[in-house]
Amino acid sequence: MSLAVILRHGLRLLVPLAVASTLYLYLYPVFLGCAFPLPATARHGSTGKDSSSPVGETVGETADDWSAFFEAARQHLLPLPVPSPTGARPAPFRLLALGDPQLEGDTSIPNLTGPRLPHLTRAIERLTSKTSPDSLPDRVRHALHDWVDFLFEDIPTEVGSLRKRIDLFGNDFYLAHIYRTVHWWTKPTHVAVLGDLVGSQWIKNDEFDRRGRRYWHRVFRGAERVPDRLAAYPAMEYELSAYLDDEDAATARWSRRVINVAGNHDIGYAGDINRERFDRFERVFGKANYELRFELPVRDPAVNATLFDGKAKTNLESERLAPELRVVVLNSMNLDTPASDARLQDATYAFVNDVIRTSAAVEFDGTFTLVLTHIPLHKPAGVCVDAPYFSFHPARSGGVGGGGVKEQNQLSADATRGFLEGIFGMSGDPDARGRGRGRPGVILNGHDHEGCDSYHFIRQAKDDDDGNSRSWEAARWPDAVTNGTVGRDDVPGVREITVRSMMGDFGGNAGLLSAWFDEESWSWKFEYATCALGKQHFWWVVHVLDLVTVAVAIAYAVLTRLAGGGREQNAGGKGSQGGSRSATRSPSQTFGGTGLKGTLNGTLNGKTASVGKEAELAKTP
Repeated sequence: MSLAVILRHGLRLLVPLAVASTLYLYLYPVFLGCAFPLPATARHGSTGKDSSSPVGETVGETADDWSAFFEAARQHLLPLPVPSPTGARPAPFRLLALGDPQLEGDTSIPNLTGPRLPHLTRAIERLTSKTSPDSLPDRVRHALHDWVDFLFEDIPTEVGSLRKRIDLFGNDFYLAHIYRTVHWWTKPTHVAVLGDLVGSQWIKNDEFDRRGRRYWHRVFRGAERVPDRLAAYPAMEYELSAYLDDEDAATARWSRRVINVAGNHDIGYAGDINRERFDRFERVFGKANYELRFELPVRDPAVNATLFDGKAKTNLESERLAPELRVVVLNSMNLDTPASDARLQDATYAFVNDVIRTSAAVEFDGTFTLVLTHIPLHKPAGVCVDAPYFSFHPARSGGVGGGGVKEQNQLSADATRGFLEGIFGMSGDPDARGRGRGRPGVILNGHDHEGCDSYHFIRQAKDDDDGNSRSWEAARWPDAVTNGTVGRDDVPGVREITVRSMMGDFGGNAGLLSAWFDEESWSWKFEYATCALGKQHFWWVVHVLDLVTVAVAIAYAVLTRLAGGGREQNAGGKGSQGGSRSATRSPSQTFGGTGLKGTLNGTLNGKTASVGKEAELAKTP
């Protein structure tokens, strides 16, 4: 069997497999049915949760995945008259949430700074040196030791370095593939990366800049950071970042902007943060603390006339505000103490206080607060994969004062309480303003690479028999929904979603958060879904398979071409030989001037004479 035949049979197996796997890889959100959840009214013909709920989730309802998928597909079929069976429109706010990409760099390469193949170089120098004081046998003996080290140290190090360089290159495109493919299919209105953009806070500035360039020009190519002029500091008088559910260029541009959250690998924990690390993050990725405000236009004049308007001093008794979604981007890395830079920590505290000060009163309806941060809130062990954990740097010289937070899995209980009671205005006291139910919203963060979906709540009741006040509790979101904790009037709470990492080891996950406004209850609702590509090994296998298929196809084409050329040459050679034999006869026409006819006649006459002679001999007795 020839090599070409083997390659042809191989292509019959490789081509279908390569085509199928490549189609799946580049269309995986389609095959997995990934889509932003639809508003509850479109999915079920209801407003979802009781309008008195403080948290705004669609409790007790299961998202119609097929309806959401169909609406996602319709966004790619706009030129065609494809009617919607649900009559739905996508949610006006659709956030693509990505967690912890952690771009590694040159510092992870084993032999980045050291010499290449040092033991081999040393062995060659020993054997070729003419000035060494050692004798030849000693030099040979040392060279043999170096040769062994070359085999068992240099070569593995070089192989490991090459593998790491290839891994870094491929990992960038793996992360880029997740962002690009999910963004293309689901069409989000906003994008956020929830911290740990790079892999280490200890890298030098030039390495940090290199990773920043890879982040913007390779992983999130075509995207841009949030401009500093739009990353606003909380204030009572403010300008809207954009209108939702609008099709102007300013609103559409938000889908190309990436809201970057500062993580521990970006600027460090509280004991690691300094001005240099903080400034370089803001220079490359954008501000660490700011807010964005998006308003959903109310197009019905009759409904607009019922809204509270403090400026015009109309409808002052109304509790309805214009539908507004407030995004708070918060650096939570130095909320806990001790901190290495007190001024940076004071700036974070001031930011949180100003967020609280400029929030709408808890009695009003129509607002929604989305907090984007990195470190999850405090939860008891067992609720999420990461249990509460703190470690600290050694005490400073003299033993006075701690060296700062070195590592933490969650915020402290005190910082968590400030989050819940301050930013969201919730309280365990039923006699507090707004009955202690606070402001509706949701918290999205990263840090715990496994991801988590939890619910923080406090049971409103007077102090118990021992005089102890109620404290904040946390439970897994599905458990809180099942046991009826979510939605109870006397149990204020807020949902916290820790987005699973988009790194390959954690399945290349992407979070899809939809938020929409329910005019009947005059409150915001939201729902969350996920879309995971799978481990990075699948990405590698598909592309290696494609390369092998292309290489085999090229080799088969070359061999087929060469074989075809050989057959043509052989056919041409046979034709030339026949022509030369004809040419050797034509000079015989000049022999004796008899020509071809005379030669044939002579031959025939000779044969006739021979036959006649043989006949005469046969008659002789």
